[in-house]
Amino acid sequence: MDGDEAAIRLMNDSRYGLPAAIWTADAAAAHDIGARLETGTVFMNRCGYLDPALAWTGVKETGRGATLSRVGYETLTRPKSFRLRLAT
Repeated sequence: MDGDEAAIRLMNDSRYGLPAAIWTADAAAAHDIGARLETGTVFMNRCGYLDPALAWTGVKETGRGATLSRVGYETLTRPKSFRLRLAT
């Protein structure tokens, strides 16, 4: 089998799943292929670019969790709530 199906099968045949790079002029195809990949991060026509607004995630033996973005921030912090009632 050649083409996209073979590429998807080969990319998913890994113990790890950090980034994947898809090189295409077709954004819809990149989205479709990326959705089928067992990775935490998908790039189109680039690789290794970090955007603080987007989570950097992994799957499989790469680990769980996320860094960067609001998602990453929330995994590194612990909220605390105060419910103070003043004597009346």
